[in-house]
Amino acid sequence: MFMTLMSARRFAPLFWCQFFSAFNDNFLKTSLVFMILFKLSASGSEALITLAGAIFISPFFLFSALGGETADRFDKADVAARLKLIEIGVAAIAVAGFWLHSIAMLLAALFLFGVIAALFGPIKYGILPDHLKVSELPAGNALVEGATFVAILTGTIAGGLAAREGGDPASFAAIMMGLALASWAAARLIPPSGRAAPDLPITFNIVASTFRLIGELRRQPALWWGALAISWFWLVGAVVLSLLPPLAKNRLGGDEDVVTAFLAIFSVAVGAGSAIAAVIARGRIILTPVAVAAVVLGLFSFDLGWSSSAWEQSAALRIADLVTSPAGIRIAVDLAGLAMAGGLFIVPAFSAVQAWAGAERRARVVAAVNVLNAAFMTVAGVVVAVVQKAGASPPLLLMVLGIANVAAAAVIARTMPRG
Repeated sequence: MFMTLMSARRFAPLFWCQFFSAFNDNFLKTSLVFMILFKLSASGSEALITLAGAIFISPFFLFSALGGETADRFDKADVAARLKLIEIGVAAIAVAGFWLHSIAMLLAALFLFGVIAALFGPIKYGILPDHLKVSELPAGNALVEGATFVAILTGTIAGGLAAREGGDPASFAAIMMGLALASWAAARLIPPSGRAAPDLPITFNIVASTFRLIGELRRQPALWWGALAISWFWLVGAVVLSLLPPLAKNRLGGDEDVVTAFLAIFSVAVGAGSAIAAVIARGRIILTPVAVAAVVLGLFSFDLGWSSSAWEQSAALRIADLVTSPAGIRIAVDLAGLAMAGGLFIVPAFSAVQAWAGAERRARVVAAVNVLNAAFMTVAGVVVAVVQKAGASPPLLLMVLGIANVAAAAVIARTMPRG
């Protein structure tokens, strides 16, 4: 089924649009992280990296409702093309910030990328059921998640190289602008979806529309369960991704290559877990893997924190250690196991929400879910930044996260919709 979807116009342009756009997001974020990580002190860099993640996520809380209403009222493919055209201008701002070595300008560009991603999210997930059968949703979601995390991998590697020793502004500009143009070109090939709710009024009071969408979602228990499960996944993912760079550099003594390797292992493993989830589903909507994956995620997260805390700080971690030394292999396996469990967790949960939501309001349901995702990630990002500033180490935070995941698994299993 994967190859069938990848060769079909009803899916492939969306896949590539998402891939190019996610690459650019992560290319920018990684370049910014490396600039912060290797230019500022350890104590200042850890909190600022976490807050940079919150800056990118906060627009999902602010603008997802507007994005959901727009996607339901207008043709999703047309809105996608317009958003990706605007993204070209935002990429130009990022290029200027990198050229000037301005962290403030790069943070502004990151926020604007977040705004576009928030408006695009309801389109990306809302349009899949318009063009795919219900039996194709697990595979379609696995491919979209895979595109996202492969883009994280390639964007991370490219961002790390671009920011090395101050970076090459010309190469940075070529990548940012080239991929923004490619994403726009792919968006123009997405087949029209039609207008799901052509008479829907657009509410420009983003506070009122956001709370209304959340209230409507709250009144549907199955969708509310799915939204909370998905939001927990993104909270865990955001926290782990914010902890990996300082864990690799400040706790394990790794260099830029080790930071990149950590993020690469995480990205590839999430994609692998997503593919496994699609294979297990075999075209069905099944939820048991969500609870099982939460337990596995928790165990690997705890052990990653434990094994990292036991690392001899006098011995700097090198990439070769991840495949040669017992301690390094354990860290790599923990990281890969954590990420694979995340992929196994998110695909069935999101497929269920898409299948349960009505066609006329699917984009708004996805928007409401994105608002919850953003709220979970933003609050978590701020809390983690505060406790890091107070002295909490990445290994300790990973162990706490592991315990929280096992507790979340029990809640998920007990409240899971039946039948």
